[in-house]
Amino acid sequence: MTDTPEPVHPAPLHLGQTSPLPASPEAAVLDYVPNPRAGSLYMVRFAAPEFTSLCPVTGQPDFAHLVIDYAPGETIVESKSLKLFLGSFRNHCGFHEDVTVGIGQRLFSEMKPQWLRIGGYWYPRGGIPIDVFWQSGPVPQGLWAPDQGVAGYRGRG
Repeated sequence: MTDTPEPVHPAPLHLGQTSPLPASPEAAVLDYVPNPRAGSLYMVRFAAPEFTSLCPVTGQPDFAHLVIDYAPGETIVESKSLKLFLGSFRNHCGFHEDVTVGIGQRLFSEMKPQWLRIGGYWYPRGGIPIDVFWQSGPVPQGLWAPDQGVAGYRGRG
């Protein structure tokens, strides 16, 4: 009987290092580390209540509260690299739909979690708040996936 080698994961690029904000989402490198509870079904939530990107028409800033939920597979996303990735959108022009879905799809394709969803709760543009939601598929059976807890936009009232 031979020992099966463990998969090799490169050392995180950002953890414990000084890391500049990437110039664009495409230039951002997301780090993934081994899931410390591989084989367990659980959910991780990241909230980014002060997310910004730019309107592709006017170049003015757009603001959102993003909530990213995922059930890890073999890896988890390293939080500093995620923060830098999300911060790289501050100079990125994109419609709410493209930005929200693009973040979810990139995380899903690179990290390969069991399941992922993202809610983009955008503040009004032109007087209309636009909320965008994407998920990779149905919630896995037995996973506790609570409501994202972000109230609909109420303005001043």
